[in-house]
Amino acid sequence: MTIEILASDALPFSPLSHAVSTRAGPWIFINGLEATDAGQRLSGEVAGEPALPLHGLPRHRREGDVIARRLKSLLAEAGTSFQNTVRLDQYYPTWQAVNPYHRARHAAFGDYIPPSTSVVMGGLLVEGTAICTNLMAVRPGSGLEPRRIDPPRVAAPVWSGFVPAATVGDYVFVAGQMARGDDGPDPRAHVPKHSRWGGYEARKQAEFVIDHRLAPALAAAGASAVGALKAQAYLRHAEDLPHFLEVWNDRFGARQVALTIVQADEFGLVDGSLEINLVGLRDHALAKKRVLDVDIPAEATFGAPGVLGGDLLFASGLMACDGHGPDASIASAAGLGHFGAPARAEMACLLRHAMKICAAGGTTAASITRAMQFHTDLSAFRDALAMWDQVAGVRSIPYCAVKSASHPVAGCTTTLDFWAWAGD
Repeated sequence: MTIEILASDALPFSPLSHAVSTRAGPWIFINGLEATDAGQRLSGEVAGEPALPLHGLPRHRREGDVIARRLKSLLAEAGTSFQNTVRLDQYYPTWQAVNPYHRARHAAFGDYIPPSTSVVMGGLLVEGTAICTNLMAVRPGSGLEPRRIDPPRVAAPVWSGFVPAATVGDYVFVAGQMARGDDGPDPRAHVPKHSRWGGYEARKQAEFVIDHRLAPALAAAGASAVGALKAQAYLRHAEDLPHFLEVWNDRFGARQVALTIVQADEFGLVDGSLEINLVGLRDHALAKKRVLDVDIPAEATFGAPGVLGGDLLFASGLMACDGHGPDASIASAAGLGHFGAPARAEMACLLRHAMKICAAGGTTAASITRAMQFHTDLSAFRDALAMWDQVAGVRSIPYCAVKSASHPVAGCTTTLDFWAWAGD
């Protein structure tokens, strides 16, 4: 159950490397791609000539073009192409990067852009970058070639151009969905303007997105909530989390889906409070869904700790806590902040959880194909990353790390979200 590292960038002054591209069976993952030179600094093409800041294409268009070319090259090295992509995630520290990037994306991908999610987060790893991209694809000839799904009344904004959903063999990938109507916000997703207690805004948006966007997309693909494997929910306001989770559990069942919930800064819909993407299995799939029983504190996840779907293992967003708050190791390390000890203790706890989830799914941490790290303080990333080797024995790490505005647990700073290969 090993994965193949197809492309990696060495990290300076470290024995570790960034596994930019990985292959696991028929699946290709490109992780945390930013427009950098060898992963260490903003690309010179993007930075441009300091004395000529207004010459040439817009700065973020240049950045999008650099990323698009690198994606194309990485896909070719993996033996595939844009036409075999199945999922796309983008993070930006500013909304101003989105439209220029979309133009670059259209130019590169052509008439097929896979299900996509774009959110504005607090920051990226490399200074000066404004776009961070994750891409997932399959190898041609694997029998998993994507087929676009266009559910009635579930569309993507015309300026984004991605398909709302796609089937890939037994799997269904649904793009990030918001409470968007035909022309702006859908009134069913909002509390009436003059009704102070006519509902709770985030709850109404969650109900609308699940009932009128996710459910129809699944149905059009021959799937339903029972086959849901993995979801990411981005919330504008941290205090909305319990309201969202109440709605989610009502529709999908408590702890039946690998669920990651993080706070985002902005969305494409100005009045949007949340965005949700989803991966599931079709109702009559040969692949089977199995919710894993894992010995970690219930408070460490909002969904099922791990869900096995065919040859892929999906984890919920992991938090280093138990029923009393942060893991005791974090408090013990509090006096050694200048040594990075709190960040190391927190990440060590998260990786111990991850290793138990992998073991329950019949695999190991060495088979993790993508690791999303959401940090409230990116300065902790260096110390957190070191724990991959010390705790899990992984030196080439398929990470993507971005800054989130808050953490659901007071005293914690990091949420770990991962996918792993559990096939032959």
